[in-house]
Amino acid sequence: MSSWRDRLLSLRLGQPGHGGFCVARYEGRVVFVRHGLPGELVQARVTEDRGGAFCRADAVEIVEASPDRVPATCPVSGPGGAGCCDFSFATPAAQRRLKAAVVAEQLQRITGIDRAVEVEPVTGYGDRTGGWRTRIRLAVDSEGRAGVHRYRSTGVLTDLRCPQPVSGALEGIRGHRWTPGAELVVAVDDAGARHIVEVAPPAETEQRRDTGRGGRRGPGGKPVRRSAGPRGRREPDEPGANFVGAEPDTAGAQRRRALARRAAAHSDRDEWVVEGTGRALQEVAGRRWEVSAAGFWQAHRGAAQCYSDLVAEWAAVETGATAWDLYSGTGVFAARLAEQTGSTGRVLALESSRTAVAEGRAALSDLPWLDLRGGRVEQWVTGPRETRPQVVVLDPPRAGAGKPVVGAVTAAAPDRIVHIGCDPASFARDLRLYLDGGYGLTALRAFDAFPATHHVECVALLER
Repeated sequence: MSSWRDRLLSLRLGQPGHGGFCVARYEGRVVFVRHGLPGELVQARVTEDRGGAFCRADAVEIVEASPDRVPATCPVSGPGGAGCCDFSFATPAAQRRLKAAVVAEQLQRITGIDRAVEVEPVTGYGDRTGGWRTRIRLAVDSEGRAGVHRYRSTGVLTDLRCPQPVSGALEGIRGHRWTPGAELVVAVDDAGARHIVEVAPPAETEQRRDTGRGGRRGPGGKPVRRSAGPRGRREPDEPGANFVGAEPDTAGAQRRRALARRAAAHSDRDEWVVEGTGRALQEVAGRRWEVSAAGFWQAHRGAAQCYSDLVAEWAAVETGATAWDLYSGTGVFAARLAEQTGSTGRVLALESSRTAVAEGRAALSDLPWLDLRGGRVEQWVTGPRETRPQVVVLDPPRAGAGKPVVGAVTAAAPDRIVHIGCDPASFARDLRLYLDGGYGLTALRAFDAFPATHHVECVALLER
């Protein structure tokens, strides 16, 4: 069969699929169409066709528009543009319905659970679809211009008008020339300070190491610090972020991509601070953390507080009990658990990032019964345990916790499990494993933590 690439198809769009598209059919094949809404009649140009049962296309003309369609709020994410704001042309309520439909479909298909899902705005943010992102990671092209990746491409689009970042986050970025091939991390912390950190290209770091050259100094004389990159959980959908290639979104493919991203994140790369201190001040539930501006923190300004409150409510750990916080980052959830157990209890938190562990220990030094350890969850959970946890909280990377971790958690037999996931498919796969391990889904909430994108954060409470 000859390729359909660049062919123009007249399509009636069906239901949303996981990944920011709607599903259509043409001559017996499935077409994944971006930039359209369910029920719309569109002219769609095929952008990718590698044979097989499906191809990808962009809706380039809307013949019959949905009543949910509005003028796009993102000027850089249309056909041929960035992969940031998949649904910026839909009303906020419609965006949340699209995400809810995807979560419900994944749950029904993978777990057999048939239930209505509501996607809620992050607490206090209502229908706002812009000005929420406090962490931005930009690419730098060969000419030193910062920008975002085009959808499913390594090409860099230097138009920085994406509406996601908080006000002032990208001011002055476009007029500066950066190191070609580098990455640029911009963080606006809870004190209102902006931090800009340039992450050197891997090749440049290797060259300096091989030649024995000294560390570079950034603008303003700020010294370089060598790090292993932004470890820990990575947020989905940085403005313009996308997966390069056309591998279907299966469990195996997603885990392979996660491993590739993890390897890249852990590679030894130099960083230098361009603006600010490089140390972001973050506050959650009356506590303050000082974290690396280039490290992980929730991208949505209100997300950390929103999730922390829900975890505390659902965990309901008794005084003197034991709790686990796996993939704990700097210990935001662990702090709430420790406050509930009191000094007669014990909270064990596990995180693979050495930097996050150090930052968490510094912030939570007044809670000596909270043991924040460094290590890989997959290795730790299979070891012997002396005390049964009453509650286990898990916030794994996008690829999910997987069978070994979930199996070990269910074998520990906690009364309650609070599981958080930013990908509906891997979230549903983990829930299936909990069900197989004898747990039932007691409660489910989903949050629109990435407005105008197809991403959604899900939180489940499971009990025996």
